[in-house]
Amino acid sequence: MRILSIQSAVAYGHVGNSAAVFPLQRLGHEVMPVYTVCFSNHTGYGAWRGPLMSGDDVREIVTGIAERGGLNDTELVLSGYQGGSSIGDAILAAVAETKKHNPNALYACDPVLGNALSGCFVSPEVQELIRDRVIQHADIATPNQFELGFLTNTEPKDLPSLLDSVKKLQEIGPKTVLVTSVLLPEAPADTIEMLAVSGDEAYLIRTPRLPGKLSGSGDVTAALFSSHFASGKSLKEALELTTASVFELLSNTFAAEKRELLLVESQEAYVAPKQRFEAKRIS
Repeated sequence: MRILSIQSAVAYGHVGNSAAVFPLQRLGHEVMPVYTVCFSNHTGYGAWRGPLMSGDDVREIVTGIAERGGLNDTELVLSGYQGGSSIGDAILAAVAETKKHNPNALYACDPVLGNALSGCFVSPEVQELIRDRVIQHADIATPNQFELGFLTNTEPKDLPSLLDSVKKLQEIGPKTVLVTSVLLPEAPADTIEMLAVSGDEAYLIRTPRLPGKLSGSGDVTAALFSSHFASGKSLKEALELTTASVFELLSNTFAAEKRELLLVESQEAYVAPKQRFEAKRIS
């Protein structure tokens, strides 16, 4: 499958395209990465170097891809963190151009906005961009529990309210939704869950909760799930494979006491994860 992935890139570490591209390639996909920034490292370090790309830069690169015929067989467009309206407009233009060449192509949007601990960590401009102009065009969305609530103006706190919030998001645009970092009061305290919904079909999956958060893990999760689902796997299988792969990647990284994902060292986890988690159908 050919994938157009419009995300940030770093030279040191793994976030954005620097997290998503290699696992996708390891699965056998042809990935065309388009960078929205080209930084030395992710911004969580507090200091970084390198340029921001403009929306015009992104448009020019996508235009060049189209001129080579690269959009003709593109089946999936991925986007992650969006730094402003210029980039958002360029991504939407790329989605529209891709679907003009291939009407069956899917757009998977990871609406990076924030989390339950810190709230929104992007500018008001980006919040409005994703909520009011971008998410409506997505076929697949991969928000965390906090982002789901923000996008739908709801407070998903238990399973019924979580499902209601997903339904509201589906009414806005994306018919397939993966909710990450799900914490429900009825789940054991040392666990964390993900919820996948497509149409009226919904599955919940649970894993042990690992000791912390690693930058780039959400980018890997969104890429793996979207590619599995877009390539024809069932919702259940896409969720189970993604969960097993990401859990192994994170486990390896925490065990090695590394700050950056052991993305390359864990490559077998993307094609043949050692551990399996069962997704339970809830609707």
